[in-house]
Amino acid sequence: MLHVIDAKYIGDYKISVEFNDGCRFVADFESVIKSDHRPIVQQLADIKTFKDFTLQTHTITWLNGVDFAPEFIKSLQ
Repeated sequence: MLHVIDAKYIGDYKISVEFNDGCRFVADFESVIKSDHRPIVQQLADIKTFKDFTLQTHTITWLNGVDFAPEFIKSLQ
């Protein structure tokens, strides 16, 4: 099972992500946030909100409840 084991904010909508399979890259969430019209995801358009994430249940989670499956995050590579 794929897990996010480390995540660091880089700038803009970019997060450096490391997975338990050894893969590490910078995931750019800008197009995801701009193309998803659900209000809960649109809240992440505010950079202050976007930057405020944690690692929970093996993925990146924001305070408003948004999270993305590790497999989806890896597809942003």
